Amino acid sequence: MITSVSTHSSKLQKDIPFNKIHDFKYEIYSGDFEQQSFSLEITFSQKIKRFRDHDCKWKTVESRGIATELSPKILQMANGQIIQANHKCGIWEVSPKFPNSLFWHFNAKLAQPIVNYTGPENSKLVTSAASDLHLDVPLALLLSPDAGIELSRSKFPFTAIACFTDHCDFDTLENLKIQRQFFKTHQIKITKGFFLNQFSTRADNASWELHKEELEKWVLDGHELAYHSLSQSIKTDLESLSDFFKFKAPLNAIKVWIDHGYQPYNFSLYKKMGLEEYDFSNQLSSQHIKTLWNYIDTGTSAKGVINQLNPNHFTLKSFWDGVEGLGLKKSISLMVKNMFFHYFNDDKKIQSYKLLAVDVKAFFINKKLSALGSLMKHAFNILPAFTSVLLFWNSKKTNTYPLAIYTPLLFNHDISGHTFKVFQTLEMVDFKASLCKANIDLLCEEKGVFIAHTYFSVPLSYHHGRLLKDQNTIDKYVNANFVYLSKKIAERSIWNPTLSEFQNYIDMYKKVSFDCDEKGLIFVNGDPAIGARKVSV
Repeated sequence: MITSVSTHSSKLQKDIPFNKIHDFKYEIYSGDFEQQSFSLEITFSQKIKRFRDHDCKWKTVESRGIATELSPKILQMANGQIIQANHKCGIWEVSPKFPNSLFWHFNAKLAQPIVNYTGPENSKLVTSAASDLHLDVPLALLLSPDAGIELSRSKFPFTAIACFTDHCDFDTLENLKIQRQFFKTHQIKITKGFFLNQFSTRADNASWELHKEELEKWVLDGHELAYHSLSQSIKTDLESLSDFFKFKAPLNAIKVWIDHGYQPYNFSLYKKMGLEEYDFSNQLSSQHIKTLWNYIDTGTSAKGVINQLNPNHFTLKSFWDGVEGLGLKKSISLMVKNMFFHYFNDDKKIQSYKLLAVDVKAFFINKKLSALGSLMKHAFNILPAFTSVLLFWNSKKTNTYPLAIYTPLLFNHDISGHTFKVFQTLEMVDFKASLCKANIDLLCEEKGVFIAHTYFSVPLSYHHGRLLKDQNTIDKYVNANFVYLSKKIAERSIWNPTLSEFQNYIDMYKKVSFDCDEKGLIFVNGDPAIGARKVSV
């Protein structure tokens, strides 16, 4: 069945040995695999007919197919043979351009992205997480005449997952109470960001320092607290770093750190500040912090854009289809922003877009004629990119955003001997559209996942579909969406974990491996708490 195995990297391409253990198991030599990015190309004597997709359905190989660690790695060949990986690690890729080949990627570019801010302007540099490939047993392909085995990503077997990570930028004591009662009413859990220290340009900003009793009630209600850096506003570098190295965890159970703004001790900024990796990672670990945000959104949710495991949700066409009903002016504004932040994902273009947005407000709203020159300059800077999309819309509208191609969600990153869990989010601003009935049903149908990046207390009027209609009132349309979401959670059609609950489950999920006997019967090695089922065509 296997005719050859070769490894491809930036340094070399060479054939590597594989060993036929028996008629239904082929081991691949993996002794030289290192941390570097590389791919295996496995060539078969038969064509690949189908692959098991992220939604646990069979798909024919009519376009590029991707299977990450959170998707089944199962193929059906032209002769009906089932082929399955023995490990969840890496990324499988199939393509109609190479009908007899399976590509198995490790540490692929942009598959495990993290952000580092550099230079005086805090330019965004996207790099890859550092993580070694740890294999207890060699990589192998398992063959079965009729059935493979797939695992459930969800604690409720083969269901969707809705996880919320909330940024506390606009939290006050009053709206914290309103939010907490809202989630208690709907029996929904979130990972709630909080500021440890009270230092803010807003006098009423909530913090642990002043509002410990209220935040403790969130924990009692089943929510998880997460550091949103340490304070709302930024102190001097010296004061900020002193705060970071002196802070003590108020509760040992707080394991998640979500960067806020450009705090100098952030995960995304500590290198720029010249902090030693050991000092930075040791301080986080000593305060029980295990999980970090990569400061990246896969995209922005809209109608039809909700599942982080489906790369087809993250295209210009999908987003335009999701926002075009908001009115021409609003739709175009959201589309242009989405284009620069997610489609191009280029820091220079993003900065030019941001400056242009400031100029537009100054000239057209504040009537500052002096802004005209700057407006024209920044408009000229982004015009070529914008025009290239308009002129070639049909060829570009379905291209997946760069940071969504490999659907990154949860992965490891090693910093000076400490291993941290890193998560990537879906920006969720408009709860009317994002959590409408159709989107929740779509998430269930695809057995999808989102880790939402939210601002539940945002008061800004231009945030269409926000939770709080005014300071004390929940928007009735958003409330209706949460009623339906709550119903689906109660029915166990959706699992609603905190981020750490989800992370702990996925850690167990990734440890599961597979093997098969000499008759081609595939079986599971691993935690029996992870849901599994046989799949055939």
